[in-house]
Amino acid sequence: MDFRTQRSTLAAALALLASAWLSAAAPAAARDLSVAVAANFTAPAQEIARAFEAAGGDHVVLSFGATGTFYEQITHGAPYELFLSADAERPRKLAAEGRTGPGAPVAYAYGKLVLYSAKPGLVDDQGRVLAGGGFAHLAIADPAAAPYGAAAVQVLQHRGLYAAVAPRLVRGASIGQAYAFVSSGAAELGFVALSQVIDVAGGSRWLPPSTDYAPIEQDAVVTAAGRDNPAAARFLAFLQGPAARTIIRRYGYEVR
Repeated sequence: MDFRTQRSTLAAALALLASAWLSAAAPAAARDLSVAVAANFTAPAQEIARAFEAAGGDHVVLSFGATGTFYEQITHGAPYELFLSADAERPRKLAAEGRTGPGAPVAYAYGKLVLYSAKPGLVDDQGRVLAGGGFAHLAIADPAAAPYGAAAVQVLQHRGLYAAVAPRLVRGASIGQAYAFVSSGAAELGFVALSQVIDVAGGSRWLPPSTDYAPIEQDAVVTAAGRDNPAAARFLAFLQGPAARTIIRRYGYEVR
């Protein structure tokens, strides 16, 4: 082997060694965190995710929908790594079924229901419009899939109005769709989450007393898909921290 061949072979070996060293020394590429979020929590979740990323956290990919739908998807293998539910029941069921990562579900917010209309003056401050019948459509979220829909049914039953208004109910697949019905005028009024209208000017609204429906405890849990992604635990911890709690309260939720 002549000198030039030796030099070429040595250079190739050094290049290979340098490449291997750089690969080992370079940090692993950041992994996106996939989070399933109950539709009522859309706006605060988006704001919290931005704050988390700005604080040096991982990139968060948020998906919004009905709690019951997400539960079914997760049980069938959907790769959501963190679940922000609109109730406490589904996260606890996932934990009981062995479909979660380490740690028990945690309550991150307590939601409030509101009867809302985009039309000023339609909803009075006592909710008497429900008994008055001056509307053709009342939007609620699907009670089987969305806790806010179940809470709406509880309010109507508590006031002895469910049978009377049942023919006029328009059910959205999630509380997001129920709000879309009302905001677009497809339904004159509807039960939605307070967080959805907290920053909406105009219209008319009534907050049913908390005694009219069961507390809407919203729990979060790391799923089995997220047990090997440290970002899931980091985001869950951030969700319980002071910056996130300030955001959550601003959207009308209680934090305990």
